[in-house]
Amino acid sequence: MSPPSAEALARASQALAGGKLVAFPTETVYGLGGDAGNDQAVADIFAAKGRPSFNPLIVHLPDVEAVERYAVMDERARQMADLYWPGPLTLVLPRRPDAALSLLVSAGLDTVAVRVPRHPTARALLQASGRPIAAPSANRSGHVSPTAPIHVREEFPDGGGGRLALILADGRCPVGVESTVLDLSGEHPVLLRPGSITPEEIEAVLGPIQRATTPGAGAPHAGLKAPGMLESHYAPGLPVRLNALNAAKDEALLGFGPDRFVLGGAERLNLSPTGDLNEAAANLFAMLRRLDKPGLCGIAVMTIPDVGLGLAINDRLRRAAAPRP
Repeated sequence: MSPPSAEALARASQALAGGKLVAFPTETVYGLGGDAGNDQAVADIFAAKGRPSFNPLIVHLPDVEAVERYAVMDERARQMADLYWPGPLTLVLPRRPDAALSLLVSAGLDTVAVRVPRHPTARALLQASGRPIAAPSANRSGHVSPTAPIHVREEFPDGGGGRLALILADGRCPVGVESTVLDLSGEHPVLLRPGSITPEEIEAVLGPIQRATTPGAGAPHAGLKAPGMLESHYAPGLPVRLNALNAAKDEALLGFGPDRFVLGGAERLNLSPTGDLNEAAANLFAMLRRLDKPGLCGIAVMTIPDVGLGLAINDRLRRAAAPRP
């Protein structure tokens, strides 16, 4: 685990060039990065995470010019890029036939998910390495996403089976939930995953958008276009109970807003005592991890308003509470 000094960035770049993996912060969550053009490096990402191969990865790039080397951008994509890149927006776009990317990145589809991150360490790594970096969240598949470097170390105590060469440690991620994923590969824009860029903000630019449906537990997963769409995802070890009005004496309580009238809970944390959705998003994954303790029977979560950034928070919570595969 190293601060993002020039020396550490050089070591990280050398590791990526050698096919190793590097964990690094973005404004959303920490990513587990590998060279997106290297089949073995991409396969190692799936192996380290225990991630199913039908679940695509996001390719991180330094700017729009780099994106256009791998994906086809239409006017809609350029409008969104002008407004939200660099930032927490992933676009699913048609993949260029000559794109020098591993086919594993797209799970065999003719689309590719791309993002230009805003975090200075992520940007410095992209510039130093000169490579497209495939980077899902730096955690075991289905677990709670990491928003601090210690979370990455906890997820991969063995270094991902020796695949993880370095963790670039640069504090907490300011947004705290994964990027908004917008599919622009077809005629109609489709919101695949809500994030800090809200549907209302997207519709103000593109007009009405469609919403993707979550595959059911028994549904086939072929054709998933983006990460974070599985029914059960972002889950702590303990069961999660939503819209709780109280908590049992052996449950943990995850509150939101004033919780002085909510009873019970062996452990209690509050996402935002003042009801601030931005603060709640930044705290969500870290607090789920802190409450995921032995000796408790579950985590009860108070109601979160399903508006604005609350859509993304509730999306993660619903998947955390879904039946486990």
